[in-house]
Amino acid sequence: MPTTSAQIDALLARSKTIAVVGLSARPERASYEVAEYLQAQGYRIIPVNPAAAGSRILGEHCYASLSEAAGEHAIDIVDCFRKAEDIPPLVDEAIAIKAPCIWMQLGISHPAAARKAELAGLQVVMDKCTKTEHRLRF
Repeated sequence: MPTTSAQIDALLARSKTIAVVGLSARPERASYEVAEYLQAQGYRIIPVNPAAAGSRILGEHCYASLSEAAGEHAIDIVDCFRKAEDIPPLVDEAIAIKAPCIWMQLGISHPAAARKAELAGLQVVMDKCTKTEHRLRF
């Protein structure tokens, strides 16, 4: 079921920590720009990128996996900057860590994975940019 505008309003208002899966350390990348914006708005950003694990991105320790990050942080939103075919295992991890929401960035959707996440009780947002949605509301 598609997430309504009111649900996105409530989600962004109550969330504090966003795990950004696929966050790049390169400022010219969309993932960096979005995460930097969200961080400036007061959200705690948790970078998740196996290629950059152990480094710091936007001043935060970068984790190799969502599961590793969840071992140290309560995560409100799993924000995915990954290809659609990479989403099913991320949904599995999000379910395992009991994340309240999985968010697939603009241009990314995976209806089967979304159904699985919803059946497990996660809120699902597909094909929307967290930065754009935040800017529309706040």
